[in-house]
Amino acid sequence: MYIMTERLDLVIFGATGFTGKYIVREAERLAKDKHFTWGVAGRRKDALEAVLKEFAPESENIKIIIADLKDEESLKKMAEQAKVIVNCCGPYRFYGEPVIKACIAAQTHHVDVSGEPQYMEKMQLEYNKKAQDAGVYIISACGFDSIPADLGLIFTQNKFEGDVNSVETYLNFWSKSNVGGALLHYGTWESAVYGLHHANELRGLRSKLFPEKLPELKPKLKTKGVVHRSAISEGWSVVFPGADRSVCLRSQRFLFQKYKQRPVQVQAYVTFKSLFQVIQTVLVGSIFTLLTKTQFGCNLLLKYPKFFSGGMASHEGPKPELMENSHFSVTLFAKGWTDKLSEPTDQHKDAPNKEMITKVTGTNPGYGATCTSVLLSALTILKESDKMPDNGGVLPPGAALGKTSMIDELAKNGFKFEVISSIEK
Repeated sequence: MYIMTERLDLVIFGATGFTGKYIVREAERLAKDKHFTWGVAGRRKDALEAVLKEFAPESENIKIIIADLKDEESLKKMAEQAKVIVNCCGPYRFYGEPVIKACIAAQTHHVDVSGEPQYMEKMQLEYNKKAQDAGVYIISACGFDSIPADLGLIFTQNKFEGDVNSVETYLNFWSKSNVGGALLHYGTWESAVYGLHHANELRGLRSKLFPEKLPELKPKLKTKGVVHRSAISEGWSVVFPGADRSVCLRSQRFLFQKYKQRPVQVQAYVTFKSLFQVIQTVLVGSIFTLLTKTQFGCNLLLKYPKFFSGGMASHEGPKPELMENSHFSVTLFAKGWTDKLSEPTDQHKDAPNKEMITKVTGTNPGYGATCTSVLLSALTILKESDKMPDNGGVLPPGAALGKTSMIDELAKNGFKFEVISSIEK
């Protein structure tokens, strides 16, 4: 393993992008308390200087590194100057792999905020062994996708004190601002368009990545109807199409294979306050899904994001006041048993006799909580790699960080993890 003297602790690559700018701001805030060294990287020195002046005005001697995705040598030189690369350049399916290759070559850890299952699982398939051999961790989904859900599930399992059979997650958003406008930046929209366009790749990819089936778990968790009401989350809920479920299941598979821990069945939902919001979202989602089936349809979605998203996405992104006053919660409903069987493949003879509700809450999910969680993920690698598995690899956050103090660090920096109720029948 490289002796990482003289390297910066973190380098934020893509610091001039919409998300990158806010990660720079959060890096300045966290560095005052945690005292780490950091730098920024991108194609243009003047643009990077402007970002530092606006988003990190109190920071001095922040190193600027010129790196271009089209120049492999520049990526490697960037990686050689950092202990961890915080990669903000998406869509990752197009721009993520060259950075990962450079990090492995330079023996540098890598974190990103991808919510793209195809990219994440392809990287695990192709680079897990190489990352282990290099002694580096490659961890995606370290932002809002999917830290609250994945570490929320780890938190729930730790608090349950028994065998968890299934967990249903319910995502809620709300705002305390009267300011309207887009909630998503164009980059997030672009990732979603191409993610769904290539969704048919997942089946073949997963057959290679997971050749062995997990043990059959009973009782089987069934998906709720197209639209349903739940006592767990007030309003109307539908299946959440994001990456949370796939990320959680990857962590659960890893924990089963590595630590012989019973894997949890997972289903993810998102809740809306009114039936009108559900109908509106389903309509927009149906058109979105239909258009992503062809390249022509994708081009339309990318050309007119505001129109096809119903105003949810734009090139400008959300306004600062809207971001600062937006909130989220992920409520997790766990069912299982009070007793723990000796083997993860053993079957309980009785019906589940315990239920627990936990919740993860925070503010500004897309461009606040995301920035905090990806930076804390990077710092946790540096400080607690001895609590992480396998000396490296391509892992989801729950698998990589579940045994570290990551949940406690998140709780000190704007997140809240809590047990709402626990009932034994």
